[in-house]
Amino acid sequence: MQIEQTPLPGVLILTPRRIGDARGWFSEVWNRQALACHGITMDFVQDNHSWSRDSGTVRGLHFQSPPHAQGKLVRCGRGRVFDVAVDIRKGSPTFGRWTGAELSAENGRQLLIPEGFLHGFVTREPGSELLYKCSDHYAPDCDGAVRFDDPDLGIDWGIDPADAILSDKDRAAPLFRNFATPFHYEA
Repeated sequence: MQIEQTPLPGVLILTPRRIGDARGWFSEVWNRQALACHGITMDFVQDNHSWSRDSGTVRGLHFQSPPHAQGKLVRCGRGRVFDVAVDIRKGSPTFGRWTGAELSAENGRQLLIPEGFLHGFVTREPGSELLYKCSDHYAPDCDGAVRFDDPDLGIDWGIDPADAILSDKDRAAPLFRNFATPFHYEA
């Protein structure tokens, strides 16, 4: 597996090797033992699968607070998305900074996002599907969000924010400046 660092320490791009022949290809997308050799020790308890009908659908920016904070391993099973992580660990040298990666069924890339980061994505193709592993179970009382188009974050989603297709929850999410993070940076 190819492992790439991003500008945010802890957020990694994992690209599994694909073994192909005339039938298609095979890929091992997660192997706890192999990745532990690279210092990646996240454990997963829940798998999620989302489908978005239209291009320009934005889901995020979401987080789950302690004691049920979630790390995620995100990949695109169909279509293409731009996936984003934002550091929300108070005291972090990269607090409020974001990184993003294009994930597609074609490129097979995955984004590993530790606890303490917002997560969101925008679909680049209709019928895009995201599959992600989570390190803790969903807990509605710990669920939170920040506005995807917050000017203080300055995320370039590659779409006009006015054209984004949003849920009511995401449309009503608070701005970053009004957000009290439950996460603290530990060096």
